[in-house]
Amino acid sequence: MAQYIASRQIAAPIDRVFDIVAHIENFQKALPHITNVEFLTPTHTGVGSRFRETRIMRGRQATTELEVTEYIRDERVRLVADEGGTIWDTVFTLQPKGDRTELSMVMEAEPYRLRARIVNPMISGMVGKAVAADMDNVKAYCEADAD
Repeated sequence: MAQYIASRQIAAPIDRVFDIVAHIENFQKALPHITNVEFLTPTHTGVGSRFRETRIMRGRQATTELEVTEYIRDERVRLVADEGGTIWDTVFTLQPKGDRTELSMVMEAEPYRLRARIVNPMISGMVGKAVAADMDNVKAYCEADAD
């Protein structure tokens, strides 16, 4: 299993940061490479909500179906995807730090198909850079909006 970890101190209130990472419509605004979101459930937020996210990765469109499996307001949100023979389990956690928010993201990739076990180590660097870039984009978006 691979694990990707990133953390950022964000100069914005915790409820604002949570609203960005926990609601895909807002997350899409922070990440310009997310080009489309299609909801698969009547609810668009909270545990059980599912959606398809399309983003540009290395010049190509990639679509992933995600489900919110944990949602604790201003504390944590978990998204799980089964894509390409791998379970991608991503947890965003938030903690207040005075007038700032500490946002941490832990993504675990558990391959269950042979091809994924071979390919995942080869894309590990790319995934790590993408996770860091996503967190940088969320930080910049939240801080620009907080001004």
